[in-house]
Amino acid sequence: MIGATPIGANVRSTVATYADIHDELRRAFARCEAAKTGGWKAGDFSYNTGRLRCPTCDGTGSISLDVQFLPDVTIECPDCCGSRYAPEADAIRRAVKGESRLSLSLPQLMAMSVDQALAVTSDLKKVHARLTILHDLGLGYLTLGEPTPALSGGEAQRLKLASEMGKGQADSVFVFDEPTIGLHPLDVQTLLGVFQKLIGNGATVVVIEHDLDVIRNADYLVDMGPGGGDAGGQVVCAGTPDDIAACPKSITGRYL
Repeated sequence: MIGATPIGANVRSTVATYADIHDELRRAFARCEAAKTGGWKAGDFSYNTGRLRCPTCDGTGSISLDVQFLPDVTIECPDCCGSRYAPEADAIRRAVKGESRLSLSLPQLMAMSVDQALAVTSDLKKVHARLTILHDLGLGYLTLGEPTPALSGGEAQRLKLASEMGKGQADSVFVFDEPTIGLHPLDVQTLLGVFQKLIGNGATVVVIEHDLDVIRNADYLVDMGPGGGDAGGQVVCAGTPDDIAACPKSITGRYL
C-alpha cells in the first residue's frame, strides 16, 4: 500500500538514508586515505551517533530556540549550516572517478541533488543504481540530505516506491492512494511511465485517483459517484475509458 502519509517525523531520516545509500557512502568515504590516516571508520560518518557529526545540533542540521511565551522556533544550525557534520568531515575527501582534479567530502555530496550525485558516483554501483531509480521516478531534484518529513505526499509515495523498483513483481499488487497530489502535469507523465514499468514486470496496479490523465490511461475503470459525500458511494459504471466516456450517467465520462 503506497499512501501519501509523510515518511515519519524523524528529522534524522533523509532521502539518502531512506533510499539505503547513506551506509554505502559512509563505507566508501571510510576507505579514503585521509580517513585511514585520521583513524576514521564508517560509523564515524553517521550523523546519528558518529564522531564526525556536528556537536552543536547532534547531527540533526537544526536547533530549537526556546522563545519565552511563544512556541519553540527551529532554525538551521549556525555551526554546520544544516550539513549535520563537524568541520573535520570536510577534510576527508574522495576523488571522483574520471575527474582527476575533483574530490568531494561527504557533506558536499549530501548537499547535492540526486541528478548531481549521479554524475559523481559512477564507481559506486549500488549507490548509482539507487540514484538512477530515484531519477527515473522524477525525484532527481531532491537533495540527498533532504529530511523526509518535509517531502510532499506525492514525493513520499514515489520515495516509498523506489524501494520496490527492480524487484520481481509477478505476484505483487500495488495500491496507490491519489499519487498525483502536488504533482505538475509533466510529473504525472513520469508517474504513468512508472506504472507501466510495474505492469511490464508483472504487477497489478490499482489507483484511487481524480486526475484525468491517470484515469484515461487506465486499462479498466470503476467510476464511483454519482456525486460526493452522501450523494456518492455507488458504482456508476465500470469498464474501459471508452465505456466510461459513453456512459450518460457518468460525470467523469463527460470530461473523458
